[in-house]
Amino acid sequence: MKKIKKYLKKHLTKDRYHHTLGVAYTAIAMAMRYNPDPSNSDFIKRAETAGLLHDCAKCMDNSKKLHICEKNNIPHSSFEASHPYLLHGKVGAYIAKTKFGIHDEDILQAITWHTTGRPDMSLLEKIIFIADYIEPSRNPIPELDEIRQLAFIDIDKAMEKILSNTLKFLEAKGNPIDQMTQTTYDSYVRPTYKGGNFA
Repeated sequence: MKKIKKYLKKHLTKDRYHHTLGVAYTAIAMAMRYNPDPSNSDFIKRAETAGLLHDCAKCMDNSKKLHICEKNNIPHSSFEASHPYLLHGKVGAYIAKTKFGIHDEDILQAITWHTTGRPDMSLLEKIIFIADYIEPSRNPIPELDEIRQLAFIDIDKAMEKILSNTLKFLEAKGNPIDQMTQTTYDSYVRPTYKGGNFA
């Protein structure tokens, strides 16, 4: 963790580093709450690692983010190419893998999708997504305190609430919406049609 923190201090702004520590702290707390195997603390350590690295590429120049994706054949949409700030999750996962030797696919996916989410997220992915939204230094946003409590009661309802609020916020601001955010939200609120039956 020392090597990671040293890298982050060098490559992030002071405020972004403070946010990152808050996300890692919150991820640890949520991992303690939802640990699928309480006899094993590995899940908590993995949550901390993903929390620390989730924004490791956030302060990188946008053109560099896009260049890294194109040079290394990292899949990205045309929307992301035209809004390269959205690529920091995918580039962050690339840095985690190449610079810090992290090959845990769950950690890499948690870093990749922490901004937009995706359907069928793992428990760790959900924890990082939520921790990014509710960490202690987050600026006040509608229903934040309610979501902070919900995160430790019903993780899927917290996911749905965050996605809903994010879409409302982007729409109200007139900001572009990544289709993956909408797709992720739809996966929580719309029943899945399977062979004549609604699941």
